[in-house]
Amino acid sequence: MGQTPLIIDALQYNNWSEDIFKQMREGEVSAVHITIAYHEDFAETVENMITWNKYFQKYSDYIIHGKTAADVKRAKAEGKTAIIFGFQNCSPIEDDIGLVKVLHDLGARFMQLSYNNQSLLATGCYEANDPGITRMGRQVIREMNRVGLVVDMSHSAEQSTLEAIELSERPIAITHANPSFWFEALRNKSNTVISALSESGGMLGFSMYPHHLKDKSNCSLESFCQMIADSAEKFGVDHIGFGSDLCQNQPDSVVEWMRNGTWTNEMDYGEGSKSAAGFPDQPDWFQDNRGFKNIIKGLSTVGFNDEEIAKIAGKNWLSFFEKSFSAKES
Repeated sequence: MGQTPLIIDALQYNNWSEDIFKQMREGEVSAVHITIAYHEDFAETVENMITWNKYFQKYSDYIIHGKTAADVKRAKAEGKTAIIFGFQNCSPIEDDIGLVKVLHDLGARFMQLSYNNQSLLATGCYEANDPGITRMGRQVIREMNRVGLVVDMSHSAEQSTLEAIELSERPIAITHANPSFWFEALRNKSNTVISALSESGGMLGFSMYPHHLKDKSNCSLESFCQMIADSAEKFGVDHIGFGSDLCQNQPDSVVEWMRNGTWTNEMDYGEGSKSAAGFPDQPDWFQDNRGFKNIIKGLSTVGFNDEEIAKIAGKNWLSFFEKSFSAKES
């Protein structure tokens, strides 16, 4: 493949710095959906937005605030990266449906209905029982559809995810997960879920986080790219993309925050671990944003043509953004 295609990554949570923004540019990444809330309430989330507004001023040579697909196109044209706000939990809306529109007005474009636990809206993938979308969840999905805040079910349990796909009048996203046919993990998704997602027009972002990978940190590029080829064969090439779940340069204390928040006095070690080991090592072919070019090259070796690679790299997500980020026409 000659010229680098448009690259969009549907999830990162890095320890942000000028070096990382430079790597995004070196990797020619035109848009990244970044996590600005895990367990934060509304006021804490707004504080995080204030921090990002300062980044947009200080690092304006590298990043812009992405609120629309047009912003992503502008970032590509200007050699910058559009930063798209999202939440990995519904905690920023607290128990107030009115905050859905307020947060969208402030620039949020994705919200998970649950993280690993049961929330006011849906069940997380670590819960033993999954009763599905709650009464409030049904109302919030409707409001998210109305204003243009994407329903994200990356950390949600199976029944809740299937119900969200059915209830949502607009396609939903699973921004960062892999198919369980390749590797069984609580966070990876069944064929049933991915089929329902793709048939409804939704998007799946493939994760490069080692706990979601076959052979974890030792996963090979060939294995990862073959998984994408197998997924395209099963579910089609039009509803898949990247969702790396990159957590670059984060201290191990951040893992504890992600898993434990303020909901427990005990240590939740997370999936696949019996100790607080911190972040796993990234595979050697994806250390940072410059690694997307390795994946793009790898995709050509497993049978994808240039147009298919362009779809997976970013065109599919761009098309999804065009249909998803604005208010519903009444």
